Amino acid sequence: MSGGWWMTVGRGARRTGEGTGTGLGARPRARFRVVALPHAGGWPSAFRSWWQVLPQDVDCVVAQLPGRGVRINEPLVARVEPLVDALVQGLTELEPLPYAVVGHSFGSVLGYELTRAMERKGLPPTLLAVSARQPPCFPSEPPFAHLRSDAELLEHLMDMGGMSPGLVDRADLVQSSLRAIRADLEAMETYRRPPSGTRVPILALGAVDDPVVVDERMHLWSLETSGGFSRQTFTGGHFYLYTPANAAVVAARLVPGPDHPRSEPSVPHPLAR
Repeated sequence: MSGGWWMTVGRGARRTGEGTGTGLGARPRARFRVVALPHAGGWPSAFRSWWQVLPQDVDCVVAQLPGRGVRINEPLVARVEPLVDALVQGLTELEPLPYAVVGHSFGSVLGYELTRAMERKGLPPTLLAVSARQPPCFPSEPPFAHLRSDAELLEHLMDMGGMSPGLVDRADLVQSSLRAIRADLEAMETYRRPPSGTRVPILALGAVDDPVVVDERMHLWSLETSGGFSRQTFTGGHFYLYTPANAAVVAARLVPGPDHPRSEPSVPHPLAR
């Protein structure tokens, strides 16, 4: 963990021996890193399926925002800019490694802005994967989800598969979860498209049966990069990315082979800024 904003998870968190091959639980030295940003209100555990499908020599760090997990008592942040500033600072404190960024839903907004910020620092990722979030050229419009009552927000979350019906009666868990979700939704719904995009290649991911995101809009993420663009579609609803089979498919696209550097299409979209 670095400053509390990033949690190293999965095999990377258990790595010992620094690639020596000796000692109980020794893992190879990391050659690559996956930087993951979960959905609104999401904890690092949202990417638990990814921990099992990534190669042993690939680290996975997941954003841990205030108001959840070990940071549950910290003040919430309801704007994208300060969140990204803190995430960038934490990421630059980690051991330098080539890396790819994957963001899901609200995490796509953070991932896009994180990518732009790291690019300005001369430390861009090899690839940005955006999942289950419409591109910035389609800003959120009223009525905003973050202004719904608790009951309305709970109903919305259950409809999209974001909360188990069994948790509704757990007021201790629901209220803290709703506070974090509401703050993230406010950050996402007040976010506006920046005047310039990125040169980092973008992979747009979505599900045809997503009840929230219009899948046909995902190809317009191509407008946010002057680098390569590709797209892949799945099934599985809004949270399709967290199923092990889909996680394995996407992870394989993010992580280059040990002897083959990643090569994404370099031809820019004709309408890219």
